[in-house]
Amino acid sequence: MAGLWSGLPYILYMPEKTLEWMRGLFAPARSKTAAQTPSGETALVALLVRAARANDDYDSRQIAAIDAVMGRRFAQGPFEGAALRRKAEALEAATGDTVHLTRAIKDILPLEERPALLEDLWEVILADGKRHDAESGMMRLVSNLLGLNDRDSAFARQRVERRERSDQQ
Repeated sequence: MAGLWSGLPYILYMPEKTLEWMRGLFAPARSKTAAQTPSGETALVALLVRAARANDDYDSRQIAAIDAVMGRRFAQGPFEGAALRRKAEALEAATGDTVHLTRAIKDILPLEERPALLEDLWEVILADGKRHDAESGMMRLVSNLLGLNDRDSAFARQRVERRERSDQQ
């Protein structure tokens, strides 16, 4: 017992930085705080970004499609939308798998509104005029993670393609 108390004066005179380091060693593991957990809105836009990046070609047409979707969904101006998109791009790059994004989205988006999200995703994917296998695979995964199926995704894609054809006429 004397050995423990004999070291006490040294602890009292340790630099604050060293004490903080020692406290960190014995502190309980931190769970994610609200600041570390993405909002559903940011996660939704990050999923749009992930869809655009699915074929490793994130171009200006897809960025414009993301901005259009944000404008419709969140009624934001161009400056707020650009700030949210930049935040979502960083979140998408830092998020390892799509499960985390879809989990946050499912917390804010009721099941009956999720087919519209599939349309938004297809709008972003098809904005560059091409459809790639990687994008189709991603959409199969996302529709499943959102509690939907491949058929819902196919119908969403067809609605977007019809809209695009009618807009071109």
